[in-house]
Amino acid sequence: MGQVKIAPKVQLICAVCCRDEESSVQACERLTQLCGPISSRTKPFAFIHTRYYQKEMGDRLQKFFCAFSRPVDPMQIVGIKLATNRIEEELAWEGRRRVNLDPGYIEAAKLVLATTKNFGHRIYLGQGIYGDVQLFWRKGRFQSNPWTYPDYLEAKSLEFFSALRQDYLKEGKH
Repeated sequence: MGQVKIAPKVQLICAVCCRDEESSVQACERLTQLCGPISSRTKPFAFIHTRYYQKEMGDRLQKFFCAFSRPVDPMQIVGIKLATNRIEEELAWEGRRRVNLDPGYIEAAKLVLATTKNFGHRIYLGQGIYGDVQLFWRKGRFQSNPWTYPDYLEAKSLEFFSALRQDYLKEGKH
């Protein structure tokens, strides 16, 4: 029989997708209030991987990933996702989102996103939120799943996630 252990704290991250700089700044301010200081982030890149958000948010979307300085209990991801959904609503204009926020976390074995959408590969976490393993660590690098979003597989994204994982392990944040 396995021993029950408390899960270690994890490195909180968030994907931010928006159309304009003002929305980006507002989202980062709100995320900082919610999650604490942003410790690092990628440069914005063109979000051209899907047209899913185009009707609601428009063309020329930009995306970036950010990480927060405070480690969190992985169970907090449910409340964080609910709060980021509220931020999206509060920053909306004329009923249309101006920003999409996808919080998640990195730990030694994987990168997990929180989502409201259920699919066969997602695990229910509570309060309408599911956990989705986007990447898993194997053979010294992050590996993808068949459902991994293409922007998470970009070289710069994988480099960022790998560096966060390395810092997480080195600094003993867990």
